[in-house]
Amino acid sequence: MIEKGKLVKIVGASNVTSEQAVLDDYAKDMSFVNTIKPDYVVKPRNTDDVQKIVKLARETLTPLVPVSSGPPHFRGDTVPGAGGAVIVDLSDMKKIIRADRLNRVAMFEPGVTFGELIPAVTKEKLRLNMPLLPRKTKSVTSSMLEREPVVMPKYHWDIADPLDCVEIIYGTGDMFRTGAAAGPGSLEEQWTAGGAQVEAAGPSSASWYRVIQGSQGTMGIVTWSSARCELLPSLEEPFLVGSSQLERIMELVHWLIRLRIPNECLILNNTNLASIMAKKWPDDYKEIKDSLPDWVLFYNLAGYDYMPEERIASYIEDIKELAQKAGVESGHSIGSVSAFELLKAIQGPSAEPYWKLRAKGACHDIFFISNFQKVGGLIDTMYDAADQSGYPVPELGVYIQPIVQGVNFHCEFNLFYDPENPKEVNRVRSLATSTINPLMSKGAFFSRPYGEGTKTIMNRDAATVMALNKVKMILDPDKVMNPGKLCF
Repeated sequence: MIEKGKLVKIVGASNVTSEQAVLDDYAKDMSFVNTIKPDYVVKPRNTDDVQKIVKLARETLTPLVPVSSGPPHFRGDTVPGAGGAVIVDLSDMKKIIRADRLNRVAMFEPGVTFGELIPAVTKEKLRLNMPLLPRKTKSVTSSMLEREPVVMPKYHWDIADPLDCVEIIYGTGDMFRTGAAAGPGSLEEQWTAGGAQVEAAGPSSASWYRVIQGSQGTMGIVTWSSARCELLPSLEEPFLVGSSQLERIMELVHWLIRLRIPNECLILNNTNLASIMAKKWPDDYKEIKDSLPDWVLFYNLAGYDYMPEERIASYIEDIKELAQKAGVESGHSIGSVSAFELLKAIQGPSAEPYWKLRAKGACHDIFFISNFQKVGGLIDTMYDAADQSGYPVPELGVYIQPIVQGVNFHCEFNLFYDPENPKEVNRVRSLATSTINPLMSKGAFFSRPYGEGTKTIMNRDAATVMALNKVKMILDPDKVMNPGKLCF
């Protein structure tokens, strides 16, 4: 156990707290994991502070739980998995180190949120490839480390994108830089020589970022990261496509992505789209939902510095033929939803209250990756499970996101519930775990396991668990980094 005085010596008295109200906030989140109160919350100011904290934790065998996003938290990864833990809250590390238009890259500390980074890259005429409507308190670094799906599959070249390089303090206390940032030379020397921290792979032939991503802080603490950015369009024209048949929407998406036509491209069911667009509850929500078909595709066409109008016009002509073959029609609005309003919304963080909390005050997400052919069947499997559990299927949100240029699809189910209603809480909690095996048997790949379902998912692949444990013993031999998560 770490003594408070030793933490104070590292970061100062104002950055260490043991107040019960603060500890209670970190002891739980909106997931169903067990409540465990930490001993302290410490806020490092820089990389040196983080390294000293990790070394002290190793000496005293004290569990560390890294947190970079602000509340509310949803997945249980920021709740201590063991007693006597110290929360390492990185939310005050907010320096935007660099925004480089030439190399289309931004570098920033883990406390930087989407709302803070978007204006900085916009000044350089860049934009982020970001997830769908992250909450305002969401750390950009955390989002990338969690491999949250991004809304522009056209520029999603690898499952790790848009993450480029990171600086990480491993559980050994050693500082390590991945990819191009590894050297030679310091960052400043690399910049002077014209280098940029864009290449994620390396150093050498190893792809260390793949070990760090998805590890939920069990390997170390990232102190800065760099992200691939895209050019800011000079002209945009968004469209909506509606249908009662998901197959028709999916067919159009397949060709749009295959031909690399749209920038943003995603599918929502009417529950989720109404939840996003509603401003007054419940009247606004019901009116919008009733005006929508079961499924809605959103896509956005973009033109840049040279002949933007002509570029978009040619895209529109190509899409008319594709839409005819799929038996659907594109337009600038569907029901009471405007494509231009939706575009404006999804190019930034969610307005308050966070869109997943507007319906009932709480939400649990079930998400996985699958391929084009299996998405429809997996949705049917989820609908059947929800119906059998008593969860009202019309209230179930669905979000489908093509990723890695359409090679795979992120499929997400949003279970909205009232946290003050024990019956609803128990129903969603049971559904969240009972659906995992049926979905996996139908081809769902849970690449990002969290919370109570983690053991069920990890136990399906003993060889991977064995390999991960070997890596863990190299990078965090004393198992001080976020114990109780994944298979550690």
